[in-house]
Amino acid sequence: MIENLSFEKPLYVLAPLAGFTDLPFRSVVKKFGADLTVSEMLSSNALAHGSQKTLHMLEKSPLEDPYSVQIAGADVDIVKRAVEVLNEQEGIDILDLNCGCPVPKVVGHGSGSSLLLNLPLMGDIIKTIKETSNKELTSVKIRLGFEEKNHVDIAKVVEDSGADFLAVHGRTRAGKFKAAVDYDAIAEIKKAVSIPVIANGDIDSYEKAKWVLEHTGADGVMIGRGAVGAPWIFHQLRTGEEYVSQDIKHEIVMEHFDKMIEFYGDYGVILFRKHTHTYSKGYRGASALRNQVNTIDDVAEFRALLDDFFKNSEMAL
Repeated sequence: MIENLSFEKPLYVLAPLAGFTDLPFRSVVKKFGADLTVSEMLSSNALAHGSQKTLHMLEKSPLEDPYSVQIAGADVDIVKRAVEVLNEQEGIDILDLNCGCPVPKVVGHGSGSSLLLNLPLMGDIIKTIKETSNKELTSVKIRLGFEEKNHVDIAKVVEDSGADFLAVHGRTRAGKFKAAVDYDAIAEIKKAVSIPVIANGDIDSYEKAKWVLEHTGADGVMIGRGAVGAPWIFHQLRTGEEYVSQDIKHEIVMEHFDKMIEFYGDYGVILFRKHTHTYSKGYRGASALRNQVNTIDDVAEFRALLDDFFKNSEMAL
C-alpha cells in the first residue's frame, strides 16, 4: 500500500476542480492538512496524443505525496494509450477515472457521467486502467446515476471491475450542482461494497464534514468548492480545531499567492484576483480590496496589499 495513505482513519481529499485545483492551490491544501490531492481532470484523448499542455498539468508539488491523477475517457483503446503515457511519469500513486463530470462538453464525448449510462463500458474502462497501469491504486469518481439513481448498481460495477476505492458525489448528473445532496444514498453505497468509499458534495464546513462522515459511514470526505476561499477546512479536520485563527488564514493566503507567482510567474497576479475575491468574502473592506487588486499587475505591490489586508482586517459581524 501507499506509505502515506491509510483508510484506517478518515481520509481528507481535495476534489479536482477545473481552474482552481492547480499545483499552487493543491500544494497549499496539502501543506495545511489534506491527505490526498488530485490533479485537474485530464482528457485521455489529449494524453494519448501527447498534448504538451496536458502533460504540463501533471506537474505536482513535492508535498503531494500521495498524488492522484484523474482522467476522463470513453474509448477503451484510447484510455489504454493514455495510461501507457502516464506509466512513464514518475510520482503518480493513483489513477482515477472520472465517471461523474456533468459538463455538456465532457458528457457529449461520452465521458464523465455519460459512462453511468453504459455500465458495461464503464467496467471495461476500469478493468483496462487496472490491468495497464503501473501505479499502486486505481480509483473511480461517480455520481448517483444519470437521470435516475442507480447508485448501488454503479458502485458494484466499480468494485467488481477492480477499483481499489471510489468517491461518490451525492447527486445524479441531472442534479448538476444544485439539487440536494443525497447522503443517504452514499450510506447505501458504503453498505453495499467492501472497498473504501469517499463522500463528496456540498461539504462546505468543518461541522458538515464531521456530520457527513458520521451519517454516511464513509471512509473519508472529498471537498472541492467548500475549500475554495477556505482551504483551512483541511487544517480544521486534521487538527480537530473548530476555530481557525486569523494568523493561520493570513499564512495560508500568503503561501497560496507566493506559490502562484512561483508557478505562473507575473501572470500569477492576474490569476490570483479571483482567489482574492473568494478569500476576502465576509471581511470588512472586502469590496474596496477587490476593486484595488483588479487594477494591480505588479507582484510586489499586489503582495504588500494582500499581506496588509489579511494581517489587519477583521470579519464583518
